[in-house]
Amino acid sequence: MKSAVTEISAAPSDIAREHFAAQFTFETDCWDVHDALSKGADFVLLDVRSPAMFAKGHVRGAINLPHGKIIRSKTDAWPEGTLFVTYCAGPHCNGAARGALRLAELGRPVKIMAGGITGWLDEGFELATGNG
Repeated sequence: MKSAVTEISAAPSDIAREHFAAQFTFETDCWDVHDALSKGADFVLLDVRSPAMFAKGHVRGAINLPHGKIIRSKTDAWPEGTLFVTYCAGPHCNGAARGALRLAELGRPVKIMAGGITGWLDEGFELATGNG
């Protein structure tokens, strides 16, 4: 008897490889962001939540730019080709994807930090508070 897990066969290896490799072009994880920030990040980290949520707790080094306010004039401060990494509250929130979509529509390279604040805390990393 097959379970719900095995009822639908897994994708062939070549298709699975393409799928999983492609995910890394769209997202990064909290551990890699933390490591990069400690060494001097080569990307711009955007917290796309509200200013009030940002003040309650955010990743140190992140810039608060709510996804609804991502427009060309806000991104012109960075050279073309600058990678942006967006995050929001966590897996239950689609703000990071909304922000990433807006950046992609502006022709900017972008990834999402998988897990958002929830993932950051799950890794044992601390949050900064306030507006800085």
